[in-house]
Amino acid sequence: MEQSLVSVFLGLGLSAASGFRVFVPLLVINLAARGGFLELTPKFGWMASSEALIAFAAATLLEIVAYYVPWLDNLLDTVATPAAVVAGMVATASVVTGMDPALRVILAIIAGGGLAGAVQMTTASGRQISSLTTAGLGNPIISTLELVGSLGLSLLSVLAPVIAGLLVVLTLILVTRRLRRRRETA
Repeated sequence: MEQSLVSVFLGLGLSAASGFRVFVPLLVINLAARGGFLELTPKFGWMASSEALIAFAAATLLEIVAYYVPWLDNLLDTVATPAAVVAGMVATASVVTGMDPALRVILAIIAGGGLAGAVQMTTASGRQISSLTTAGLGNPIISTLELVGSLGLSLLSVLAPVIAGLLVVLTLILVTRRLRRRRETA
């Protein structure tokens, strides 16, 4: 399969993972690039630096801990939504190779940012429902599932980008169909 298409699937998977947790995919990108498992586009070489490793690791740890604090998790979703969009754009732009730079930027903004934002809004909605129905007692379970989803999808994206990308596309199709059915029955 053409390398640029594989890198698009990689970008889609990492962007979707950014919707679950903003910094986990960025940390995975850093570690994978440092380990030689991932090629970054030239302008995003900084993402493999030691400084980025420290920043991404600290931000990841803070984000994980914050989502386990009862009231702070819902407040964090307000900030995490725009941050997830930016992280999705950065993740996509940093790994999509073999493509015209202008096209890569457009793809990063529309697909990367859009996908990360859609996933983040979905998880934020789920957390609000959990807060209302369980008085917040179910939120740690949701936080754990989101963390596992972000880490799992990030790793799958690096190790098997085509599978991760197809999984993301298939999920989008299924969710879209489900939403259409709900509208038709409502």
